[in-house]
Amino acid sequence: MDRAALADFLRRRRELLRPEDVGLGSGARRRTPGLRREEVAALAGMSADYYTRLEQQRGPQPSEQMIAAIARALRCSLDERDHLFHLTGHNAPVRVHRSDHVDPAVLRVLDRLADTPAIVVNDLGETLVENRLAAALLGSTVDLPGNERYQPWRWFMTVAEPAKYAPEQHERLARAQVASLRAAVGAAGPGDRRAQQLIADLERESPAFRELWARHEVRTRWEDHKTFVHPELGRITVDCQVLHTDNRAQALLLFTAPPGTEDAQKLEMLGVVGSQQFDASDAAR
Repeated sequence: MDRAALADFLRRRRELLRPEDVGLGSGARRRTPGLRREEVAALAGMSADYYTRLEQQRGPQPSEQMIAAIARALRCSLDERDHLFHLTGHNAPVRVHRSDHVDPAVLRVLDRLADTPAIVVNDLGETLVENRLAAALLGSTVDLPGNERYQPWRWFMTVAEPAKYAPEQHERLARAQVASLRAAVGAAGPGDRRAQQLIADLERESPAFRELWARHEVRTRWEDHKTFVHPELGRITVDCQVLHTDNRAQALLLFTAPPGTEDAQKLEMLGVVGSQQFDASDAAR
């Protein structure tokens, strides 16, 4: 527990809030900015003395329930709430609550990307929605059956998935697949049966996955640089930007190339080429 940092964080968050932000009347003119300590304490359902001791670096370690109450009282964002848990020496609560429902705001962004290949995936690599250019670049991966809907499974258990990428990138991308999957499992917690079943199936079926999983590499991808091998257009090198939702359960992936380059011209041609069609015989080894 970092008492000094905790006290500073609580004070600064309290001073940023106005009474009207939390449903309190502004009342008479205040001598100090923000909320009073007793107001935060009341909002959190604790005694003013207990809260005051935390700001004065004298309080005991709060319980997880107490921290959550303080975070709500101070109107903390998820990142601020997690930071508050870490300052008090606790692990932050699990953020990821996986859902197949795509946020309408994310869909509105996707709808406006008519000239950019883009997909929305969940934290396990399942494509939830894709636009026309993404299907032309990658082949449609929406609504695949069973474990095939997860990219890590397709990567380690099919020939077709790695064949979409330049051979010299296979080793790096395989490690990235496993590191991202481990990050997803860590964020969702041990009760995530969907993730645990996928990992168990991969460990049982793929020696390559088992070897990489044993390395315990963990990484959430925010950006990447990839070279695709398109059956008609050949190699296309793109920048992949990854825009995560607040709880990191879903991400919008955009594939772009610098304007005026041959790669950008090939991306433009995807609209003419249409969706890739992969031979079903390529789906499994």
